[in-house]
Amino acid sequence: MKKILAVLLAVLMCAGLLAGCGDNGESGKEDNGVLNLYTWAGMFDPEILAGFEEETGIKINYVNFDYDETMLAKLQAAKGGEYDLVIADDYIIETVIAEGLAQKLDTSKLSNYDNINPLYQGQFFDPNDEYTVPYGAGVQTIAYNPDGVDVEITGYEDLWNEALKDNLAVIGNYRVIIGMALKVLGYSYNTENMDELDEAAELLYDLADNIRLIKDDNVQDDLISGEVSAAVMYTSQVTMAKLTDPNIEIVYPTEGIGLGIMGMFIPSQAPNAENAYKFIDYILDAEVGAKCFEYLGYYCTNKAAEEYIADEYKEFLTLPEDIKQEDTEMIENISAEAAEKQSEIWTEFKTRCGQ
Repeated sequence: MKKILAVLLAVLMCAGLLAGCGDNGESGKEDNGVLNLYTWAGMFDPEILAGFEEETGIKINYVNFDYDETMLAKLQAAKGGEYDLVIADDYIIETVIAEGLAQKLDTSKLSNYDNINPLYQGQFFDPNDEYTVPYGAGVQTIAYNPDGVDVEITGYEDLWNEALKDNLAVIGNYRVIIGMALKVLGYSYNTENMDELDEAAELLYDLADNIRLIKDDNVQDDLISGEVSAAVMYTSQVTMAKLTDPNIEIVYPTEGIGLGIMGMFIPSQAPNAENAYKFIDYILDAEVGAKCFEYLGYYCTNKAAEEYIADEYKEFLTLPEDIKQEDTEMIENISAEAAEKQSEIWTEFKTRCGQ
């Protein structure tokens, strides 16, 4: 009798499993695999990720890195494997592509590909748009509270004003901050001229007395709280600061503006490349793209998403109309010698700032 019951139980269990595999229930979705997503923390609203999992049955394994260089080292060690989709900065993607660690995209698998804003395509790191899909862009921007400073800020040079002593925060990206000094001197962000870098170093060291904070995360909170009255921030941080406190002034430096683009790419040996395509296409959907922009706060690279974006975010969609693309410069890879020199300048600068 027990044997007959055991057989009947086994048959019922098999029938249940078959039924689950044949419908849209969770048991069926579990067979759709995983997406190993590798990027910085906080890049997606959790509801967006949950929506993708619900819609596709693909489980997202969200893995974070701190710096682009960390990502590159991990991807090199994995020989282009382990991860299915990576989101990183433009300059490091150029290296990824050059080393054969990214695969060419089959855009026929992306039904929403035409939603991309072409303004952010055809850039130096992927000139023929063979490997990447843009996911957000931004510029190095100054923001300040006019009630907390005794100087009008119109460009980088004003940050050296002694009225800002111990009242300035800057992000921890050394190419951006050294780039400020280079721009004040009329040089390129990407100079490899050692004399120009030495000149920029001396100018930057003069800024040390004004620096209160050097940090990458949540600089907008320090500006909003009054911990500092001026800051050099990422676009996403400026967006959040302005939405919280409309009194904050946004400055696009007269010396020139550094533009950066984040891109999505599929590693060359991605174990679940098809799932990566599904996620990219999901993100490129106009309504999903609008939600991503509102959460992230960078410039929107999804043209079709703009009509779905709430009115309070509209002014943050892209650069103001009076700023032309020729007024911007992208931070690109530089020679090993120049990079080492910048690293030495940055270390000395932080020491002088007591950071």
